[in-house]
Amino acid sequence: MEDFQLTYGQNAVSEKIPPCKVVSVTGHRDPESRFSVASLQNLFDRLVAAGADTFCIGMARGFDLLCGRLLCEMKERIPLKLVACIPCADQSDGFRPRDKSIYEIVLSRCDEKIVLYKKYEKGCMLERNRLLVRKCDVLVAYLRKREGGTFYTVNYAEKLGKPVLFV
Repeated sequence: MEDFQLTYGQNAVSEKIPPCKVVSVTGHRDPESRFSVASLQNLFDRLVAAGADTFCIGMARGFDLLCGRLLCEMKERIPLKLVACIPCADQSDGFRPRDKSIYEIVLSRCDEKIVLYKKYEKGCMLERNRLLVRKCDVLVAYLRKREGGTFYTVNYAEKLGKPVLFV
């Protein structure tokens, strides 16, 4: 598994892509301005070349929706299955108008929608994060802080022995 690990905070990805069919994504709500969308796209291309055909998205603002947009664009060119893993049906209620619009577009292009709760409940986000990890063969993570939901999700993936590719 160490072949697939990078130090937290590096803006790069491993050269080795593990065999996989299902990929989940996790990351912070506000990617840094110097975040490389091109590197993320390159990683998705390499994952597809390695056999990935299903991508699970947590649908949170920031990194999740950025991944969703890129994957929707890829889906126009190649057959991909997109799975929205939604912690609660009212997840987007507090989103800014632009984020809510992106959320609705990505959601409309997902092939499967898994909604865990009708309304927000304490712990629903962590349950969604655990679902993302359980469903995937590989986790793609944008992690810059050793705290919060993304940090928890990466640790949970490592605990379950799932490869984590950091961007």
